[in-house]
Amino acid sequence: MEAIVERCAGLDVHQATVVACVLVGAADLKPRKVTRRFGTTTSELEELAAWLRSEGCTHVGMESTGVYWMPIYAVLEGQFDLVVGNAAHIKNVPGRKTDVKDAEWIADLVRHGLIRRSFVPPKWQRALRDLVRYRRKLVESESAERNRLLRVLETGNIKLASVASDVFGVSGRAMLRALIDGTTSPEQIATLARGRLRQKAARLGLALRGRLEDHHRFLLKTQLERVERIEADIATVDARIDEAVTAHAEHRDRLMQIPGVDRVVAITIIAELGPDMSVFPTARHAAAWAGVCPGNNESAGKRTGNAKRRGNVHLMTALVQAAMAASRKKGSYLKERFWRLKARRGHKRAAFAVAHSILIAAYEMLKRRADYRDLGGDYLDRLNQTAVEKRCVRRLQAMGYRVHLEKAA
Repeated sequence: MEAIVERCAGLDVHQATVVACVLVGAADLKPRKVTRRFGTTTSELEELAAWLRSEGCTHVGMESTGVYWMPIYAVLEGQFDLVVGNAAHIKNVPGRKTDVKDAEWIADLVRHGLIRRSFVPPKWQRALRDLVRYRRKLVESESAERNRLLRVLETGNIKLASVASDVFGVSGRAMLRALIDGTTSPEQIATLARGRLRQKAARLGLALRGRLEDHHRFLLKTQLERVERIEADIATVDARIDEAVTAHAEHRDRLMQIPGVDRVVAITIIAELGPDMSVFPTARHAAAWAGVCPGNNESAGKRTGNAKRRGNVHLMTALVQAAMAASRKKGSYLKERFWRLKARRGHKRAAFAVAHSILIAAYEMLKRRADYRDLGGDYLDRLNQTAVEKRCVRRLQAMGYRVHLEKAA
C-alpha cells in the first residue's frame, strides 16, 4: 500500500509516559524510524513538540485513551496536523505487544492515511463541554442527596413526601428546618405551609408526627445543607455557562424552539455537537455519532439485531430527556409520534425515536440557520389519509355500524 505522508509520528499515550515513533522517508522507500520516550509533564510535552518539529513531522497520530490524550493534544495543537483515532479501531494485530511497537503501528497507520479521525471540537467548545458536563454531575449529586434526605424522613416515619408534592419547596424547607430544630409540635409545623398546601393542614399534622431521633436530625441538617450548597454551586456554574455561550446565543434561542428543548438541553447540544454542522456530512452521520440511531449488524443477508449504537452519552441523555418533555407538548408532531410509537414499540423505543427526530431537526436548523417549523399533530394522519380512513371504517364496522363516507363541502 502506498504511503501518503512522508514525515509523521505515532504516539502511544499513557498516564505517566508517551512513546513517540517518527517515520521519515519518501512514499516509495522504506522510512527511517526513530523512537523516543517522554514524560507527561508540561515541560516534557513541550520537549516532545520541539523534537517532532526538529524531525520535520507534519502529521501526528494518537489514540483517544481516557483523558490522557487531552493535555498532549493541547500542547501540540496548532503545530501539527493531529489525528486522534478511536482506540478500538486502530488496535494492533495479535502478537508481541510493547509500547514501542504500538507507537510504530500508529505511525504506520498515519503514514498510509488509515486512521479515521475522531471529532475533536475547537478549544472554546471543549471548555463549554467541561462546564456543561460538570453541571450534570452536580445535578446528579443533588438528586442523590435529596433521595437520601427523603429516606431519613421515612426512617423516622415522617410522611411529608406523601402529602407535599415538593418537599424541597418553600413550605417543605421551612418544615424541614422546624423538624431539625425539634422544638415545635407537628401541628405548629403544619402552619408553615404556604399556598394551596394550607388546605392540607390536617393531613400535614398527621404526616409530621413521627419518631425522629437525634441522629435523624443530625443527618437531616447535614443533608439539607449539602443540597443547598450544591444548588449554589449549580447557580455559579450556570452563570459561567451563560457567559461562555454568549457568542452562540442565537443558536441557543433557535434550538429552544423545538418542543421539549429547554435552555439546558439547547446548551448541551451546542457543547457536544457544536454549531458547525460541516463536521458531519449528513444528519444521519450526526445521529450515529450521538448514538441515537439503531445499530446495523448484517451478515450473510441476515440481520442479527439492531441494538443502539454507542455514542455520546451526554448528548444522548439530554436528547432523551427532551423527548420525554416533548411527549407532553399539546398539538405537536413530536407528541403524536411518541404516543403512536409507544403503543407499538414501547416507552423506551418511542423516547429514543423522538430523540432521534429532535437531533435531526437541530442539525438542519443549525446547518441552514432556519427556525423550527412544527409539522402539526395531524401530520401523520395527513401523510397516509387513505390508510387512516380504511382503519376507522373497519373499526366502526366491527362495532356493528354501516359506514358511508362522503367528503365535506
